[in-house]
Amino acid sequence: MIKAIIFDFDGLILDTETHEYEVLQEIFKEQGSELPISVWGKVIGTASDFNPFAYLEEQIGKSVNHEHLTHLQKEKFEKRIAAEAARPGVEAYLMAAKELGLKIGLASSSSYEWVSSYLESLNLIDYFECIRTSNHVEFVKPDPALYIEAAKCLGVEPSECLAFEDSANGALAAKKAGMFCIIVPNSVTSHLEFEDIDHRLESMAEMDLEKVISLIESRN
Repeated sequence: MIKAIIFDFDGLILDTETHEYEVLQEIFKEQGSELPISVWGKVIGTASDFNPFAYLEEQIGKSVNHEHLTHLQKEKFEKRIAAEAARPGVEAYLMAAKELGLKIGLASSSSYEWVSSYLESLNLIDYFECIRTSNHVEFVKPDPALYIEAAKCLGVEPSECLAFEDSANGALAAKKAGMFCIIVPNSVTSHLEFEDIDHRLESMAEMDLEKVISLIESRN
């Protein structure tokens, strides 16, 4: 039944999302405020016009230097992410998928430049037969377009794909596309509410890929 696996990137392969949120929290605290996960969680895994520093201004009742805080955010984030490895079990899943003869794709709401640069630094890019990003579609997650395009690129039906996601917006996109979806939330997205999913893992190291696929196929 399952002929392909399709990975999200941010927060699933590389936990950029936890670092991004924690950096913003640091900046907010320095300004005497906080960024609730209930607010930030809505923009995880999608494109949004939400401006955290405009929100900060609303909370503290005064203007801040957006350019300075944006530079500070980037500086803090890059310092943190430089030492970050792929999440546990990621490469084991990719290796197992190759051994099982599955097609491997990636669907991300981020840009191709962002995704490919990190995949190259992690030495994972060669595992992927197809990468679809915000550069390839008009609408990103929770719209299903990224997953639909990834399935087309891999030459399989969406119903033959198993998507791996960490965010609510991503899981919604995969299910809208007609795919099975496993969520593997990180420390930030674990607080979000997930609706229609097929299984939840706290880590890919928790269960090997073949067992996950058998579990999904046995239920369907």
